[in-house]
Amino acid sequence: MSVLTPIQPKNAGPPADDDILTVVPARHRWRWAGTALVVVLLAQFVHGLATNPGWDWSTFAGYFLEKSVMEALLVTLQLTVAGAILGFLGGIPLAAMRLSKNPVLSTVSWGYIWVFRSVPLLVQLLFWANLGYLYDRLQIGIPFGPGWSFATADLISPFGAALLGLALHEAAFAGEIIRAGLLSVDQGQHEAAAALGIPKRRQFFTIVVPQAMRAILPNAANLLVNLLKSTSIVYVLAIGELFYQVQVIYGRSGRVVPLLMVATVWYVILTAALSILQYYTERYFARGAVRTLPPTPFQRLKAVLSR
Repeated sequence: MSVLTPIQPKNAGPPADDDILTVVPARHRWRWAGTALVVVLLAQFVHGLATNPGWDWSTFAGYFLEKSVMEALLVTLQLTVAGAILGFLGGIPLAAMRLSKNPVLSTVSWGYIWVFRSVPLLVQLLFWANLGYLYDRLQIGIPFGPGWSFATADLISPFGAALLGLALHEAAFAGEIIRAGLLSVDQGQHEAAAALGIPKRRQFFTIVVPQAMRAILPNAANLLVNLLKSTSIVYVLAIGELFYQVQVIYGRSGRVVPLLMVATVWYVILTAALSILQYYTERYFARGAVRTLPPTPFQRLKAVLSR
């Protein structure tokens, strides 16, 4: 089969302007229709927020920075920070035990994670709060030496039971997140480090951990946000955290919706702060994965304003 190829004249000059094809961008009619629909729905939602008297924004503004709400917000932050620290400190040995070649350590870690991921957090909190029904006193002692005995009710307060339940629940999920992050590092990285004669400890902290953090951070941030919202469950123990205090206030005033909005907005603010922290932490650990880091939202805004 032969193909006929047109012969161009040897002295043919450059094409005229009329011969140059103009590139026309593709039209996306459905995209514009979807955008218009979203804008209309969003406008209706905002209009409802502004005009519906049921939202009672004056009550919302009056209680948003109220002293008891601020104190309850501090309790929520204490539970979140302490629960996250203790949870991830517990997740590190759990991950190491799961990766261990020792069958006893691996089985114990697997059993712990299986139990604490299976039992709802609410049930765990109620169990730790009622531990005194099983053990009137807890004793800590030295083998063949003196011991110290404490009343369970005095040792585990409602706040302590809440923190214990949150931390143990968090540790089970944190252990799996850390284990998955360590396994995400390519085996070739370990082999290359061993071929260069790098000591095991240095391999782990300078090669494995920085690469594992890229896989750990997104899931860890999601777990932290979930922990922040899970602190609202401790209201069953009569702890004065944010949701409990809001319930107390609207139980007296009857202003349910505006008080719920107070709690909602504070949870949104705290989650936004954690999301910003997550973004910059992930950006820090991404330095070795990309040659040039993408601009931050503030850098993009600055570039737009400087035009």
